[in-house]
Amino acid sequence: MTRASSNDLDFLTTRLHARRSRMAEGKRLEELCQVRNLPELGGVIFSGTELTRAADFQRRLVQDLVQELSACLKHLETEEQDFIAWLLARFQVENAKILLRGFLNSIVLETLQPRLVALPSGWELDATALLAAKSLEAFACLLPSGSPRHRLRALLAQLREPQPFLLEAALDAGYFRELLSRNNRLPSGELEIVKPLVLQEANLFQLMLVLRGRFLLGLQAESLLPLRVSEGGDHAAWFHSLVSAPDLPSAVKCGVGIVLDELPAGRSAGTDPAAMEVAAVETLAWQRYLHLANSAFRASHNGVGAVAGYFGVRRMEIANLITLSEGLRLGVEARETQARLLPRTNLEVAHV
Repeated sequence: MTRASSNDLDFLTTRLHARRSRMAEGKRLEELCQVRNLPELGGVIFSGTELTRAADFQRRLVQDLVQELSACLKHLETEEQDFIAWLLARFQVENAKILLRGFLNSIVLETLQPRLVALPSGWELDATALLAAKSLEAFACLLPSGSPRHRLRALLAQLREPQPFLLEAALDAGYFRELLSRNNRLPSGELEIVKPLVLQEANLFQLMLVLRGRFLLGLQAESLLPLRVSEGGDHAAWFHSLVSAPDLPSAVKCGVGIVLDELPAGRSAGTDPAAMEVAAVETLAWQRYLHLANSAFRASHNGVGAVAGYFGVRRMEIANLITLSEGLRLGVEARETQARLLPRTNLEVAHV
């Protein structure tokens, strides 16, 4: 592929740096915590648009991110474009998971439609056909060709009965396998900048797969092994150690240095300490992801690493804005909502 002009990527990264300066983070995010209601929040974020429902506000956030991703592709060369374009598959997989739940529970499309993300041409799913599939295997065959479909079909061949958690995880595992593959095809220099960010998210998926699957849902380690992302090497060995951990604290410790910089500072004081500890670990992992996204954005300057880092930071911005909207919807005090935003200064389990 040939760019329309040699400075397209320079133009794109200049725009992304300008947009980054207006993100809802730091002092601006603190100020948004003082917003009194959802219409006011919607008006601030979307320049006067009044959104009265949290679901509409959150949908607009995600749709704007999809449009922003799509718009940047024309500025990229082949390997860069293939990598950034695959970020759109994240939304395609989420749509597939919603439709899978609908299929398993006989939910009609009209009920599911508001939860589906509208995707650009080439990324849409045939929701009507998927929900009308005669079997899970038929459902899988109707998905777009690629790693997510392959991983789902491979898992279905091994399962005696459907387990929604595992089926959805198979789609995620396929997404991350392909993301790593495309990352490895990036030009040297940019590859090294982007890879820590990609590995963080892929390994975060694997860590939470084991913590939730084994220690919250009680699944056997053998059922999780087919869902590892890495083919071999150190990361595959790490996943085997993780899935073989004898208890939750041991599994969490496996994440230090790979997905976590440190362990949560305290122990849970809630009614479900295991679930709260898992949630605290996930927060730490996403905090590390945010740090790596910022690092990639700064290190690349005007390369694809800056684009990948920018969209990593944007995802965390959206996560924070969704937290704000949920706090307003539920009537949570501003101070409590602010304590749940990233980055956090207090990451003790008891306060998650």
